[in-house]
Amino acid sequence: MATKEILTMRHITKNFIGVRALNSVDFTLRAGEIHALMGENGAGKSTLIKVLTGAEEFEKGEIRLEGFDHPIINRSPEEAQDKGISTVYQEVNLCPNLSVAENLFIGREPKKFGKIDWKTMNSRAEEILHDFDIHIDVTLTLDNFSVAIQQMIAIARAVDMSSKVLILDEPTSSLDEQEVGKLFQIMRMLKERGLGIIFITHFLEQVYEICDRITVLRNGELIGEYKIENLPRLKLVACMMGKDIDILEDIKEEQSSSKEKDEDEIILEAKGLASLGKVKPFDLSVYKGDVIGLSGLLGSGRSELARTIYGADRVDSGELKIHKKNLSISAPIDAIKAGMAFLPEDRKEEGIIEDLSVQENIILALQVKQSMFKLLNKKDQEEFAQRYIDILDIKTPSKDTPVKQLSGGNQQKVILARWLLLNPEFLILDEPTRGIDVGTKTEIQRLIVDLAREGKAIIFISSEIEEMLRTCNRMLVMRDSEKIGELWDDEITQDNIMTAIAGGGRA
Repeated sequence: MATKEILTMRHITKNFIGVRALNSVDFTLRAGEIHALMGENGAGKSTLIKVLTGAEEFEKGEIRLEGFDHPIINRSPEEAQDKGISTVYQEVNLCPNLSVAENLFIGREPKKFGKIDWKTMNSRAEEILHDFDIHIDVTLTLDNFSVAIQQMIAIARAVDMSSKVLILDEPTSSLDEQEVGKLFQIMRMLKERGLGIIFITHFLEQVYEICDRITVLRNGELIGEYKIENLPRLKLVACMMGKDIDILEDIKEEQSSSKEKDEDEIILEAKGLASLGKVKPFDLSVYKGDVIGLSGLLGSGRSELARTIYGADRVDSGELKIHKKNLSISAPIDAIKAGMAFLPEDRKEEGIIEDLSVQENIILALQVKQSMFKLLNKKDQEEFAQRYIDILDIKTPSKDTPVKQLSGGNQQKVILARWLLLNPEFLILDEPTRGIDVGTKTEIQRLIVDLAREGKAIIFISSEIEEMLRTCNRMLVMRDSEKIGELWDDEITQDNIMTAIAGGGRA
């Protein structure tokens, strides 16, 4: 275990208007360790990192970094980078239109006779990536490569800039299992070189696989720093949430089997529905009270099936019925008017409108459904927004706060509020808990089950089989853009799902 401290943050205090984001927080990073920074959304993790990297100022406390004989203050991420503190974010902050080599050397390109020395830069880029066991054409633009490769390139750039501290902020959210394994290989290599790595993630199993220590924050305060072997998973969740919780607790009660439901309870029926090149023809009957999970590997067609039903992807064949009446959906607005709601996988790009307020985001779908020529009056807007802020316990200084200032979990709740305001009969939730904390995940899972008990029908897509096992009464298994089968009730087990996905048995 590493003992040499390369970074210490003491008594860090940061206030926003009406909110104490950090209250005298301590954090210590040692050379050659991978240190998890854990906490629910809104716990203060992002603020602590922003203070460290100079993206935010702080009122009290001090930061000390190896190599400096006095406390440091970073006034910008660039200044932090110059001191050896690098950050790689979930959304890779490189330039997709530039070559791999250019991205590795932005701002520090080797030059000859006053011009960029392309031969040296490309050769040096190949050497850097070879050290990471990455063998690609560095003259190609970055957008030719997967998110995983782009993240490796971002890490390689950070390390090549003589980093002492490497911050990885949700680096695995968009990676498959093999890509995560490759990333962990690189993290272990960097650890052996003596780098200190701060690892921020919501995947508990990854913390226990790769990390040496854990620091837990809650509501802007330090709960504690622990060696990984001294903090069992259940205790970690209790520390994060402030109460004991069994993360394996089954949150659903007995639900009636889809097989036993009356045909009069069918809300939506698809026959031979398909979108060319995206999802093959499929049949599906959705009943009142159904929570239908879509299971399959990344690229299996889960999201495409949901988007086809909603009209976000073009329907090329088949028919769709709502309450046994034929329905033509050529665009999402048709689905909204038919009583559907859709929470997309990418909340940043397709969900929230960052520059609008919490209130404006919540009332958006209702306003669109009503048409922009019949504006909701101000009183109704305020009442609708406040109602769902209260119902979903959205943590925001006010309903007028720009939604981009909220944590990821609270942004997700804002999008849910938007659709619940429409009182839809049928909801499609695509990865509604991705990248959010354990507590908010549990709240959303309970909400899904509660909505089903009220008679609403839900399609639920998640990469975490465990949470679908806890919420779904029915499972569709997808493989190669095709629905290959269904599982009901007691048939829904991890073994059955994995066997079906692998093509080894019935689904």
